Amino acid sequence: MSDDQVIEQKPLEEAYPDPAYKEMADVGLFYGRKRSKTNPKMRPYILGNRNEIEIINLAKTKEVLEIALAFLGEKVKVGGQVLLVGTQPAAQGVTDLAKELNLPLVSNRWIGGTLTNWKVISTRIEYFKKLKADMASGNLEKYTKKERLEFERDIRRYEETMGGLENMSSLPAIVIVIDTNVHMTTVRETRHLKIPVIGLMNTDSDPDMVEYPVVGNTKARQSINWFLSKVREAIMESTSARARMAEEAAAKKEVKNS
Repeated sequence: MSDDQVIEQKPLEEAYPDPAYKEMADVGLFYGRKRSKTNPKMRPYILGNRNEIEIINLAKTKEVLEIALAFLGEKVKVGGQVLLVGTQPAAQGVTDLAKELNLPLVSNRWIGGTLTNWKVISTRIEYFKKLKADMASGNLEKYTKKERLEFERDIRRYEETMGGLENMSSLPAIVIVIDTNVHMTTVRETRHLKIPVIGLMNTDSDPDMVEYPVVGNTKARQSINWFLSKVREAIMESTSARARMAEEAAAKKEVKNS
């Protein structure tokens, strides 16, 4: 009996009897795309098929996710910057996570060259930040009404395209992408610059395009939020560890100097 037949004849919950996978199954992480859309390279990540919908092998997803989060943690421990990318309505959670942890993000539209043309993009971000500061302080009042309107239009335009990048001072050490198919320009730029990517992707994606392909349902908000909750835990744990190491180093230095 093939894997496809097993999945079709048994309830999905029985396909994942291990409690370790329960929360993954509860958020529907195992739902892939239609079989006709499956990328051939995804075969190792697929458990079977049900009603022409691919069923993702959560054991493989869990394995890759754990490795990816360990790598993320190491980057954060040494002060590496994390960039979040998710522009779909279902990926609203990236905005919430970015605000909570003060991370740079792209949640509206990826501007081509954001990474590969960072030198130019960073100067535009600085201009945007200065414009906002001048507007808030009243420094733009000396200009004509027409000029002020132009500045306001610039601020709105930059807010939409670069608002989430204000706190990105340099190229990121790692990029986390929600649905690599949606953000192929982002993935290509990271590959060009050799920036590692943790990508939540569905069965219609190419897992070879990123270093850490976490295969799961990219269409459901609750699946994406579950993935982001694991990212949050890893970042917070490593941030705390980094703070402890800094405190210990400061304490040793103080003892040495006393």
